Amino acid sequence: MPRTAATTLMSPVPRVADPDRRRTSASVVLRSVLEHGPVARSTIARVTGLSPASVTDHCARLAELGLLRESAAPRRSGGVGRPHVPVELDDSRFVVGGLHIAVPYTTVALLDLRGRVVAERRLKHGRTDPREVLARAADGLGALLAEVPGSRPLGVGVAAGGWVDRDSGTIVEHPLLGWRDVAVRETVRARTGLPVHVDGHARALVNAERLFGRARGSRSVLHLFVGNMVDAAFATHDEVHHGPRSQAGSIAHLPLAGGTEPCACGRVGCLQVELSERTLCRRAREAGVIDGVNPMHVLTAAAAGDPVAVRLLVERARMVGQAAELLLDVLNPERVVVTEIGVIHREDCLAALREAVGAERASAVVPTSFPDSVPATAGGSVVLDVLYRDPLGASPTVS
Repeated sequence: MPRTAATTLMSPVPRVADPDRRRTSASVVLRSVLEHGPVARSTIARVTGLSPASVTDHCARLAELGLLRESAAPRRSGGVGRPHVPVELDDSRFVVGGLHIAVPYTTVALLDLRGRVVAERRLKHGRTDPREVLARAADGLGALLAEVPGSRPLGVGVAAGGWVDRDSGTIVEHPLLGWRDVAVRETVRARTGLPVHVDGHARALVNAERLFGRARGSRSVLHLFVGNMVDAAFATHDEVHHGPRSQAGSIAHLPLAGGTEPCACGRVGCLQVELSERTLCRRAREAGVIDGVNPMHVLTAAAAGDPVAVRLLVERARMVGQAAELLLDVLNPERVVVTEIGVIHREDCLAALREAVGAERASAVVPTSFPDSVPATAGGSVVLDVLYRDPLGASPTVS
């Protein structure tokens, strides 16, 4: 299947070869309905630069595939003439599966075509053997589908941290899980019988922000993911940069000024070891704030007024801001989206982050648009990005 980049909704359709032109135009139409729907076909033609005849043709085809439907309430123009029947996404037929492989657990979810979570379950790892983890995740997805009768799955998206090669569907290296060269796509596809797409979670979340979140319409977006793993992703003109073998966004060993944590690479102050949730929890245990490994317990302690917990979270957010400032200097994106638990849930952490970035660029930095569903959204957005880029190739004909 040829890969084509969807154009920005307000831009004219690029000149491409005829087979790709149809896919690109269908993508632009579907994205336009996602953003503006319910929307008249004449409006779609105006905002996309496509001809009215082409828009009508694509809307008919997308409706045949079950992706669009006519809105129940027609609109009249000036109260005279035939009513304009707007079209909207048909989110009643299809779902996508999303798997997010984290260090302590795998999130299994179903999402609709608007990126909304329909069902979700977390499967805590017993062992981290990749075959066992992926088999449990695939079976968990099947169980979720059984709980949502009538929904047809279009495919499965798998997101994870570390080095993930999108083209081969492989987790090349995940140091915290000890995985190397794991054929995720083939394993999950064999278990589910569905099309499977695999990508890094930071890139997946950039796509989610572009399609459904605060970054919609932005010309360039940087996403900074700070969990147990620390990754980044960068998108310009509606295209996420992957680099050779999808190695772009690997920032784990960038030096962080003022860092004190020794890294396995032999240096001190590498970004991931300083900002990892493992480090946060270790420091919280040493200070007597928590007695486990769950970073959400640090948040709970801070919410209860524990000053040490508050200090640990604010200091971490400030160091995340230092990392964001470094990436801003290099990439100069229009928008920066940060996924980090303190920044998501606490105003003082967001303020510390923005202060570290600097007043001139602070307003460009925002927390994730999906505070309650980051893992599920990451997994599902891998396959939703494929759908919105090539709806004619990614959608089965509705029987």
